[in-house]
Amino acid sequence: MHISRWKRSLLEPSGLKDWLHRDLPVRDKLLLILATFDQPVQLADMRTRSEEAGFKIPKRWNISDVLGRSGGLGIRVPSGWELTDTGKNHLRNLGVDSVSPAAMQVAADLRKHLDNVQNVTTRAFVEEAIKCHEAKLYRSAIVMSWVAAVDVLYREVVANHLAAFNAEAQKTNAKWKAAVNEDGLAKMQEADFLDRLVPIGVVGKNVKEELAKALKLRNGCGHPNSLKIGPNMVASHIETLILNVFEQFPA
Repeated sequence: MHISRWKRSLLEPSGLKDWLHRDLPVRDKLLLILATFDQPVQLADMRTRSEEAGFKIPKRWNISDVLGRSGGLGIRVPSGWELTDTGKNHLRNLGVDSVSPAAMQVAADLRKHLDNVQNVTTRAFVEEAIKCHEAKLYRSAIVMSWVAAVDVLYREVVANHLAAFNAEAQKTNAKWKAAVNEDGLAKMQEADFLDRLVPIGVVGKNVKEELAKALKLRNGCGHPNSLKIGPNMVASHIETLILNVFEQFPA
C-alpha cells in the first residue's frame, strides 16, 4: 500500500514504534496506526502494521468499539476504517506532525470543496494540490492549486463570457485571435488573462489583485530560486483561491 511522506515517517524506528509505546489513550494509538494508511483498511491490516512497528495490539482491545466512539476522528466506511481530516488535526495537535492545525484546516476545507467539484480535470488538480500540501510539498501545492483555479476561470469564461472576453482582448491587442475554448484562452499570458476578467465582470478589481498576488507566488514557486515557502504561506494562498474562485464558480 502507498504511504505518504508524513505517514511514512511514523514507520521509522523513532516514529510509530515510539508513539505506540508512549502513555497515550488506546484511541490515540489506534488513530496513529490508521495514520500510516492512505486508504480505508481492515482491522487485520491495522494489527499487522502495528506489529511491523514493534507493537502488538493487545487482544483485549476492541478496536471497532474504540474507533466507533472516537467522535468522528476515525470512521468506518464500506471498505474499512479510515482517519478523517479531524483525526489528522487531532494527531497534529499531539505533535505527530509540525504542520499547524490552522494550516491543515485549509486542506480540510479544500477537501470539503472537492466533494462539489464535478469537472474531472479540475478535481484531479485540486486533489493533487491537497496531497502536496499534506505532504509538505509546499511549492507543488501552490503550483497545483493555481492550475486548478485557472482551470475553473477558463471554463467560466468559455461557458458564460466568451464573446465579451474576446472583444475586450481585441481592444488591448488587435492581433488577438478569438478563443473558442479553454485551449484558446491558454494562449494568453495569465497576468493579462486576469486583467481582462475585470472589465467583463467575471471578478472585481480587488479580487483580481489578490489573484495576481497568487499568480506571482505561483511563478516564484515554479522556478528554481531561493524563495522560502512555509505552511502558513501555502494556507493563505489556498484559502484565497477557495474563497475567490472555487466557491464562487460552479465546477
